[in-house]
Amino acid sequence: MKPSGKFEDLVELIAILRKECPWDRKQTHDSIKNNLIEEAYEAVEAIDQKNYEELSKELGDLLLHVIFHSKMASENGHFSIEDVISGISEKLIRRHPHVFSDVSAGSDEEVASNWESIKLKEGKSSILDGIPKHLPGLIKAQRMQEKAANVGFDWAEWQLAWEKLNEEIDEWRESVSKQNKSEQQDEFGDLLFSLVNVGRLLNLSAEDAIRRANRKFEERFKYIEKKLDENNISITDSTLEEMDALWNEAKSLNDNG
Repeated sequence: MKPSGKFEDLVELIAILRKECPWDRKQTHDSIKNNLIEEAYEAVEAIDQKNYEELSKELGDLLLHVIFHSKMASENGHFSIEDVISGISEKLIRRHPHVFSDVSAGSDEEVASNWESIKLKEGKSSILDGIPKHLPGLIKAQRMQEKAANVGFDWAEWQLAWEKLNEEIDEWRESVSKQNKSEQQDEFGDLLFSLVNVGRLLNLSAEDAIRRANRKFEERFKYIEKKLDENNISITDSTLEEMDALWNEAKSLNDNG
């Protein structure tokens, strides 16, 4: 079999692997579910790096998982890849009546509001239903805030949310002085949630921001390690002053903070 750009050929290829490859034949939904999460994060990393060649590869890996899970499901009579495609097509048409029907929506805010209304009519008991339980905390916080905002539950402007943020900072500081770890944890969570809210109202992504901060820390700390190693100094033997000086040196190599 030769590589092809046709979707149906990829479906056939995966079917062959599922039948003839011992490793592929052994897999279950549970055994590869974490691989699916990993592939999604690798695609996000490629987007962050604006590496479109790598993004193409990672989207291919994601597509592999979609077809693989569908193939396993079809073997047990649950659903097929055709059911997956038909289902998402039907949902997109149903949730875009401003495109495929006579509903009017003149802005993206109206589209989002209509989307949530349609979901409730579909049987959702809450507009927050459907947000995965295991989403990373910052992403989940922002998604819940966005969904609530879509139906009007939101601050009128970011300055008001900033006042709430300052209030949460004061409450967390007060909890720290009480030596109560449970209360400190609760107040710290409220503070983070409020911080996400302010960022959202300024059209910032909390998850993108923390990934960027993490990446900067990693690059600068590795710079410290590299420079110490070049001077034959173990990082465990270096002083805080030496590390701080190298940190500032690494920071000065770029001007993005």
